[in-house]
Amino acid sequence: MSRSRKMMVLAVAAVCLIAVASVNAQQDKPLYPIGRITFETTSIAAGVGVSWGHGMFTFEGKQYPISVKGLGLGAVGIAKVNAVGDVFNLKNASDLAGTYVGISGGIAIAGGAKGILARNQHGVVLDIHATQQGVSLNIGTDGFTISMQ
Repeated sequence: MSRSRKMMVLAVAAVCLIAVASVNAQQDKPLYPIGRITFETTSIAAGVGVSWGHGMFTFEGKQYPISVKGLGLGAVGIAKVNAVGDVFNLKNASDLAGTYVGISGGIAIAGGAKGILARNQHGVVLDIHATQQGVSLNIGTDGFTISMQ
């Protein structure tokens, strides 16, 4: 192999290594919140729970009304709970809408998870927790849905 060909192969290999290192570095960087949601849910639970709620989503200085369905509480009976959440990895306000499923690992959130960590089909990540003491939030097998009103 000629010297110029060897140099070209080495240059291509170096570019590939830099690209891989860059992707890995981006994945290891923690996400920081770029929006916030607050909502109140009502839950009826006796083994299998049903819940619904409404609230506000704040993003880029604007507020959007939202509805939440399918988010469970760690309780039996009828309960109302106030919850708050940080929103991560959002590009457009409309990307908040969707079905969220619980996630574990594979993502670094600044400050760590506080309650439920969930992601929707647009890649939006929510870190949600109840503001009332002694109440835990959970996700059912089908996840939960947020709709923009």
